[in-house]
Amino acid sequence: MAEDVTVRSATSWAVAFRTLGCKVNRAESDGIAAMLLEAGANLVPEKEADAVVVNTCTVTAEADRKARKEVRRALSLPRRPTVVVTGCLAVRDPDGLAALGRKVRVEPDKSRVPGAVGSLLGIDNVCDRSCATRSTGEGFRSRVVIKVEDGCDRFCAYCIVPLVRGLPQSVPAREVVRQVEDLVAADAAEVVLSGINLGRYADDSSDLPELLCAVAATGVRRLRLSSIEPPDLTERLIETLSMISALCPHLHVPLQSGSDAVLAAMGRGYEVGEFSARIEMLRQALPGVAVTTDVIAGFPGERHSDAIATLDAVERLRFARLHVFRYSRRKGTRAAAMPDQVKPNVISKRAARLREAGRRLSDEYTDSRLGGTAEVLVEKVLTEDEESVAEGTTEDYLRVRFAGMGYPPGDLVEVRLSSKRPDHVVGKVVFPGANSLA
Repeated sequence: MAEDVTVRSATSWAVAFRTLGCKVNRAESDGIAAMLLEAGANLVPEKEADAVVVNTCTVTAEADRKARKEVRRALSLPRRPTVVVTGCLAVRDPDGLAALGRKVRVEPDKSRVPGAVGSLLGIDNVCDRSCATRSTGEGFRSRVVIKVEDGCDRFCAYCIVPLVRGLPQSVPAREVVRQVEDLVAADAAEVVLSGINLGRYADDSSDLPELLCAVAATGVRRLRLSSIEPPDLTERLIETLSMISALCPHLHVPLQSGSDAVLAAMGRGYEVGEFSARIEMLRQALPGVAVTTDVIAGFPGERHSDAIATLDAVERLRFARLHVFRYSRRKGTRAAAMPDQVKPNVISKRAARLREAGRRLSDEYTDSRLGGTAEVLVEKVLTEDEESVAEGTTEDYLRVRFAGMGYPPGDLVEVRLSSKRPDHVVGKVVFPGANSLA
């Protein structure tokens, strides 16, 4: 989903952001925004912008379509801004993006985006630096995502990402720790460590378990991990996770298929039984952990029996949330040339069945949490029926709204989960503060 980054300052040049795709993209957009802010930018809502940065994704054909739609929409804004396009689609199809309009500037190298924006707006004091800079406060999210790893070497048959992101590269542990220390000093409530293939994190002195211990030692209040590939969910990593009190009890582990034959064709490097054993080990070490996953419907050669096996695996493993992707043929991947491509209407039907199962499992997980308490990180304040309502997420990633004033973004609030709505849980503050109306 596209996201806005909005920060205000008292200068005359105005920039907006639209970010699509993964948490790594989000982290990179935040880093670029922080650099522009430091240079004196006025980062604003899109309708006020002289330049719009669109950070794209290309993981599926649908992601490509959404990215191009965002560029066209930005070009049509009232101020007719210049649009700087970066991200994975800018690497894969720069000419196609440039052809969308004469006011489109394509910059595949994210480290050069701040300088490109400055140049377009006549600002000569913007230096291109690493996208590791982070900011907190007005306009930046309460949950701060840090990119600690980029690239992937798995080369799954369906995936274009290694071709546009390259092989794994890791941020030195000392630099990650410094960033987290700065965020802790700035009172950031939650830090998310992210990577394209996070389990491949490795610098000269640390692997992922060692990095987690070093980050936890900073005193960060909440620490979350982004997606972990099943082979990287090792006994050592699980043991490390179980020892970190700040760890949010939520982990995203992509299954992709419940059929061993399809997993082998995908080149995933594990079987369903191995995946199940690792999830069981995780749940024993972290009781109550919310496990979410990805599945792909309609991979080439997937038979009806394979699709049923995936449904069965999803039901058996009781995921808290299921992200369902229809297989998308990507030029340059091994899967694009495979025989027995599944018909689009069949893919749609299989995806619909998986989504229905996912909704049911998500409802069941949410129901199991009702009546209990949870720590909610406030991310924004809304107005409902002329009443102030805070919205945020629990440690296990439930979206919660609760009534009350005096809970600004960044607060951690103990809330009793009382009822379920289609897109959130309703809660009530357990220990209302002096300024609360709850």
